[in-house]
Amino acid sequence: MKHNKKRNTAFIYEILIKEFTKSIIEKDTQKKNKVVVILKEFFTKGQILAQELNLYSVLLETKNTQPKVAERLLQETKAVHSRLDENTIFDAQSRIIAAINKGLGKDIWGNFVPNFKSLASVAAIFNPKSAIKKKVLFEQSILDRMSEKQHLSESNNLKSLDNLTYNSFIKKYNEKYGNLLQEQKDLLNRFITSFADEGFELRLYLNEELFRLKSLLSEAAAAELEPLISQKTNEVVEYLEEFRRREFSDGDLNKILKTQELARELGTND
Repeated sequence: MKHNKKRNTAFIYEILIKEFTKSIIEKDTQKKNKVVVILKEFFTKGQILAQELNLYSVLLETKNTQPKVAERLLQETKAVHSRLDENTIFDAQSRIIAAINKGLGKDIWGNFVPNFKSLASVAAIFNPKSAIKKKVLFEQSILDRMSEKQHLSESNNLKSLDNLTYNSFIKKYNEKYGNLLQEQKDLLNRFITSFADEGFELRLYLNEELFRLKSLLSEAAAAELEPLISQKTNEVVEYLEEFRRREFSDGDLNKILKTQELARELGTND
């Protein structure tokens, strides 16, 4: 099947998330900021590509469902997609393709996406120009995946494989970035996944973490005998207090990471 992956909204989103994660791990702030700008422009709530991505997710993430329910979900999802303006989607895709090529480079399109075939199948289902026979075959394939039952042995094998892959990744990650504090890892993890829930978990975490940092630094400043150090520590406390009254911005990430390190150093020094 010929498929233009650059016109597949879910594929575009997948490669951007991969680049975003890579930029965090590689500490490439410039690339990370470019990816964030693109994601915010095209995939925030209400944007046409975000609406289409949600419909992809319905068909790709639904598992272990009764066949009749799966069929109803498929038909309803197709109906909703048919009401999206095709020209508006095409225009948004053209603009995001141009933004990616200009800001991140054309090599990004070569990123490996494991579920590419599934993404292409859903795109064919949504495409009104797809041949009827092809569309029916893809729909049946999607329905089978949505309603199939996982055998226990298969589930256990997949779980073991997932654990092996996860542990291998953690080992390599810790070998390269083992110097990060646990609280820094927690912050990065929530920042990376913040697009999935529009930053809800990140905001909850920051509310508690900023209160903790402010308390530690205030105590350290009060106990510090050196006036200059006390003054600088109080300036950090003021920044944290000011930050609690506004939205989290991308530029705040490094500042909070450094503040976490400062709080740990002050807490471990006599």
